[in-house]
Amino acid sequence: MNAPAPSLEDLIRDSKHALVIGVGGGGDVVGALATARFLEFCGLRFTLGGLSWERNVYDPVPGPRKISETKNVKALHEFAWLANAQSQTSTGIPFAEAKMAEVIGREVLLVDINGGVKGVVAGLEAVMESLGTDLLVGLDVGGDSLAQGSEPGLRSPLADSILLAAMAALACRGHRTIWGVFGFGSDGELTVDEIELALSKLGTAGGLLGGWSLTPKIAAELETVIKTVPTEASAIPVQCFRGGWGRHEIRRGQRHVKLTPLTALTFFMSTVLLYDTLARPAQAVRQSVTLDEANEALHAIGIRTELDYERDYYRTMMQRGMQQ
Repeated sequence: MNAPAPSLEDLIRDSKHALVIGVGGGGDVVGALATARFLEFCGLRFTLGGLSWERNVYDPVPGPRKISETKNVKALHEFAWLANAQSQTSTGIPFAEAKMAEVIGREVLLVDINGGVKGVVAGLEAVMESLGTDLLVGLDVGGDSLAQGSEPGLRSPLADSILLAAMAALACRGHRTIWGVFGFGSDGELTVDEIELALSKLGTAGGLLGGWSLTPKIAAELETVIKTVPTEASAIPVQCFRGGWGRHEIRRGQRHVKLTPLTALTFFMSTVLLYDTLARPAQAVRQSVTLDEANEALHAIGIRTELDYERDYYRTMMQRGMQQ
């Protein structure tokens, strides 16, 4: 068995300012807020963050936006910018992080993964130096980052894999990092059994750091935030905290999730041990310098991604429009 990672309370005690990033884009920034509030309760300041990649129901153009495709952001690096309440795409679509900035009254980081793992590493190092953060937390809503690639329900591994590989690289460079999974199974991709098995394997390797649940205060705040920042996956844990139980459909009926009180938990784990023990997709993309290179690396191990689905959908919509 590997030597256990440092305990969660020790990592928090040694830190003063956390950068907490929702790693899947879209509404993951809502789940990240729950962890940010937990760290705030522990005495840390926090900066919240997410990706410049909106769900295609809001932004039909496939993939994440580049800085040249945005308005009203403050660049800290080519691949990392601060969003305010007026930040949006060049076509006028507000980022989820801009809506979050409006709700919490402070700027929120936008991370662009178009530069692959190498670009994210460079961007986050620049941000941590600029903002003075000493703890980097990646927060995955749903648990796709625990996938090994063969799970039949896996639909969106690309963003999670890039962020996990980047954070593992940053940890190896001496940065203090934590990986979290909030609302496991709440995105309807990995099953609860698949996630629990992955957590068991990680525990065997000494990679589990601790956990935390929603509280009445944080659940109430998330309920308010969700009215402004639309999300399904980050809303499921709140529903479960309020007593939700049984089977529930999401994504316009295309997927279903299991509602259980355990979905209100966040599991914290070692970024490096997760990467080394389970993360076959993240290992595949680790050398990428572009988004397409990372995407092709996942294709090479038989994994289809959210970028593929978005491109297929966009192509179909364009063809239908041309036929009308």
